[in-house]
Amino acid sequence: HTWAARGSHKTGIFNIFNSKKSASILLRQYKWNISKLSDEWFADEERVRHFVGLPTNGVVLPDCQELTCGICFEGYSTSALSSAGCVHLYCHECWEGYISASINDGPGCLSLRCPEPSCTAMVLEETINRFAKAEEKVKYKQFLSCSYIEDNRKIKWCPAPDCTRALEFLGDENYDVSCMCKFSFCWNCTEETHRPVSCETVSKWILKNSAESENVNWIIANSKPCPKCKRPIEKNHGCMHMTCRPPCKFQFCWLCLGDWSEHGSRTTGGNYACNRYEADKKKGIYDEAEAERERAKNSLVRYSHYYERWASNQKSRQKAQGDLQKFESELVKFSDFLGIPESQLKFIPEAWSQIVECRQVLQWTYAYGYYLDDKAKNDFFVYLQGEAESGLERLHKCAEKEIHAILPKAFETEPLTSSQDFNEFRAKLAGLTSVTRNYFENLVRALEAGLEDVCVTGQSTSKRKARATPKKKPSARGKSGRNKKARTTS
Repeated sequence: HTWAARGSHKTGIFNIFNSKKSASILLRQYKWNISKLSDEWFADEERVRHFVGLPTNGVVLPDCQELTCGICFEGYSTSALSSAGCVHLYCHECWEGYISASINDGPGCLSLRCPEPSCTAMVLEETINRFAKAEEKVKYKQFLSCSYIEDNRKIKWCPAPDCTRALEFLGDENYDVSCMCKFSFCWNCTEETHRPVSCETVSKWILKNSAESENVNWIIANSKPCPKCKRPIEKNHGCMHMTCRPPCKFQFCWLCLGDWSEHGSRTTGGNYACNRYEADKKKGIYDEAEAERERAKNSLVRYSHYYERWASNQKSRQKAQGDLQKFESELVKFSDFLGIPESQLKFIPEAWSQIVECRQVLQWTYAYGYYLDDKAKNDFFVYLQGEAESGLERLHKCAEKEIHAILPKAFETEPLTSSQDFNEFRAKLAGLTSVTRNYFENLVRALEAGLEDVCVTGQSTSKRKARATPKKKPSARGKSGRNKKARTTS
């Protein structure tokens, strides 16, 4: 309707958009951006036509009985020749070969132009359908569908392994979305949802986890170079007498790196000490090397602390996802086993869904903490993170272990719980779910706002009560895992 209203005064505009094939060519060349195409078309129609390769007028064939094909140079009647809307004519057999080769070469066939190198006329889909074989038409349709998704900035493939769905973004900002396959990811960077950290932090953290820098730090912190061949050597136990690997085989002291032949119990203190090292250390000879090694060791220990907890929460989240799927798939069985309507058991998968969501948030708080270099804010952050962990563990324990009081494992026995016990458990689990959800929502908002509740006056640090609520609510991004402004496209 927009095109018709704006183009009613333009000669030929209806002819273009009465053809779905021509409209498809235009939209594909403009990455499916209707607004940009509309503006440029009405600003300069001729320029857009030339850019896309749409001819202005139809082809007027010469008034003769026979013409020559521009590829095989054989003579044909005009009815046996076709063009891409330009003056370059080719026989149908050559068109079939040209189109077949282009489709089998890949998605570049979507931008197929006239075989004449100097011609920019686009080969329309109606020409493709006319000369392509049945299997080639299927390939072309697949390339066209993929182009609509991959070239459209508001549509993306779900990045989950083995998922073939595409999602259309309906919001105005980058934030977390969820696919029907239950995979949640960040629309901006397509990594798994990572609130409260930014996409930039996620990129740095993932790069650090895969980079060789930590290997270098480990080598510096836990090894020394052989004094002769300079290969790094690790000492994990035993005395100070070290022997390098063949072919070097140099024997040296681990502490002072001196030749072991010059060591002895009387001169240097034996196999488990080195008087030379202690004397030189007092003189400051080893200060720089030891300081570098100590810094590397501290850096490695700090990184290991955050990475291990990040990975642990990731593992816990993956296990919780499996438990969530189990409860969702067996909810009908539980309902029959307990003699309770299925609607009254929804609180169980809701609790597990909240556990999965909170585990993901808690996982990324460790990446947040690793890059937090403000001492005052770090102290407050550690406190908030500890409270979050405690609350989540209470919910996780209730959903994973205490549930067996009302739901024996593998339905081994008849339910032993009374309706009163069941109602008390439901109230407890639902209450823990609500409390944990509220705390994590406030925690996420506080961290995304940069922990602005923390202020420093002089040498004292003032921490407000652990509400984890920012003064100013950040731009609406929706709850993590909830209210996603995206839909799955077929």
